[in-house]
Amino acid sequence: MNVSEELKRRRTFAIIAHPDAGKTTLTEKLLLFGGAIQSAGAVKSNKIKKSTTSDFMEIEKQRGISVSTSVMAFDYKNYKVNILDTPGHEDFAEDTYRTLSAVDSVIMVIDCVKGVEPQTRKLLEVCRMRNTPVIVFINKMDREGQNPFDLLDEIEKELKIKVRPLTWPIGIGKSFKGVYNLQTQSLNLFMGDSKTTVEEIYEIGDISSTDVEKNIGENFAEQLRTDVDLIDGVYDQLNAQSYLEGKISPVFFGSAVNNFGIKELLDCFVEIAPSPKERDTDAGIVKPEDPKFSGFVFKIHANLDPKHRDRIAFLRICSGVFERNKYYHHVRENKQLRFSNPTAFMAQQKSVIDEAFPGDVIGLYDAGNFKIGDTLTEGANFQFKGIPSFSPELFRYVTNLDPMKTKQLQKGLEQLTDEGVAQLFTKKVDGRRVIGTVGALQFEVIQHRLKAEYNASASFDNINLYKALWISCSDKNKLNAFMQDRAAHIAFDKEERPVFLAESAWLLQMAQEKFPDIQFHVKSEF
Repeated sequence: MNVSEELKRRRTFAIIAHPDAGKTTLTEKLLLFGGAIQSAGAVKSNKIKKSTTSDFMEIEKQRGISVSTSVMAFDYKNYKVNILDTPGHEDFAEDTYRTLSAVDSVIMVIDCVKGVEPQTRKLLEVCRMRNTPVIVFINKMDREGQNPFDLLDEIEKELKIKVRPLTWPIGIGKSFKGVYNLQTQSLNLFMGDSKTTVEEIYEIGDISSTDVEKNIGENFAEQLRTDVDLIDGVYDQLNAQSYLEGKISPVFFGSAVNNFGIKELLDCFVEIAPSPKERDTDAGIVKPEDPKFSGFVFKIHANLDPKHRDRIAFLRICSGVFERNKYYHHVRENKQLRFSNPTAFMAQQKSVIDEAFPGDVIGLYDAGNFKIGDTLTEGANFQFKGIPSFSPELFRYVTNLDPMKTKQLQKGLEQLTDEGVAQLFTKKVDGRRVIGTVGALQFEVIQHRLKAEYNASASFDNINLYKALWISCSDKNKLNAFMQDRAAHIAFDKEERPVFLAESAWLLQMAQEKFPDIQFHVKSEF
């Protein structure tokens, strides 16, 4: 198959949602329909002890939440589908924001009981910044939730996007009968409520058929016909181009845990979702059909397999064909690298690949060469743009609880902060290390992983800090004078760049007024 055919069949997307909306469960069911797995593990079911495929870290299995982006791929109807399942919890938003830079479209999961939630709004703002196409899946229709029309109004009002339902629920909660597919004009009834296997879907033809009454009863049939008339009168028809430009979102209803409405979502997704899109670099636009290979690292994960202590860089391929054992140019370090074991993913399971195409996400075994945002090319010197990094909001001192394991602690902190889950600063005056994160749960995850993966024990002690800001100045003498004057508040990040640790907004303002030539940056890239 040639490159242009491979491009057309690629679909790379992220699943995003507020915590507990059912995002990881939906991922499982998409894999199930795609034939990638034979049975799904309910995330929080006590009856089913198997944990979900995409939650593979020990702490994820214990908590029933995703704390790291997982990558999974499968074939469906001659399409190659790459799913990136992201953390929903706001404490891990940074991982999600970076993942959104590596996908071409998004499926957003909304809980029909809770509707639009704070994290949903934040995530959609990031999608809007890039005009990323969004499909909405309204989940948990088997629970007593809000009226579907009220939910659609809330989505349009709160998220400021136009919607168009493509399936419509019949009943809700205990009376939920299935969904009506507005595109194919078919009624799909779901028999049974098995949570682990794909159900057969019984289809009926036209909505005016008397078969509708036979299967769902007169009351439901009458309500469905009224709803469908209202939908056609109120909502614009789906325009494929408007969807691709991020101006309108198709909406599907269902219950991920019970397999309701998943097939309709997947069938529509592979048809209308974009194939790999062009990317912006500091040297212009890179198109997926460009013959020369290029890609960027958007995630690093240490100890994906704890037995082998491996460190893997996740690379999104943007143009050309990636080939195993070929030398590629690492732009930031200006050196040639070769990869003998590039891998494709099914969450924790990996398989070695010989080639990969634009849209694919591959894993590269890394001995410490890569950082998040790095670009790999076939010789060209440019950097991909738009991979965000954030100034931390919460800070703790790191205290080593076992002096015999100092090396293990140092290695663990270095590798875990390379993943982008936190920033590591070393204070100038006393050499104490400070961890900065965007959420409190990250401290717990780091502590857990230090113990489990590096056999190192650390406590995180309170430090009174308002912000950590990178500092720069065109005049080196003035920068040195500032660092001398504020020595107690100066630290260095892992790249030895100076950082100002401000204890309060007032102290930051005072420093800015006293030293007007010093620039204070909320991002490390400036």
